[in-house]
Amino acid sequence: QVQLVESGGGLVQAGGSLRLSCAASGLTLSSYAMAWFRQAPGKEREFVAGSPWSGAFTNYADSVKGRFTISRDNAENTVYLQMNSLIPADTAVYYCAADRARLRVSKNRREYEYWGQGTQVTVSS
Repeated sequence: QVQLVESGGGLVQAGGSLRLSCAASGLTLSSYAMAWFRQAPGKEREFVAGSPWSGAFTNYADSVKGRFTISRDNAENTVYLQMNSLIPADTAVYYCAADRARLRVSKNRREYEYWGQGTQVTVSS
C-alpha cells in the first residue's frame, strides 16, 4: 500500500521559512518523479515544484522561483520543500505527489498517481 505523508506545515509570519517533508512508503522513491502542489480555498490545485527520479533538474512555478527549493533523498524515501521568504499568497494546503513517469516533471496534476493527505501552510501578514 502506497502512502505519502506530508509534515512540517504551520503558521508563519510573512518573510519567514518552513520546510515541508513528504515521507513515502510502499514505493521506491527512485522509481518516481515527485512534485509538490498546493490548493488555496476556492482555487484549483496548482503545481509548485517538481523533481525527476534522479533530481538532475528541478522545475518550479514562476510564483515560487527563487524562494522555494525541492530536494529529495531517495535512500530515505523522502522529498522536501524548503520555503523561504513566504508571503500571504503562499497560504494553502500543500500536497506531495508521485508520478511513475520518473524522467519527466509534469505540471499536470492528472499525471500523478499517488497523493498525500496534505499539510496546511498559513502565512500571516
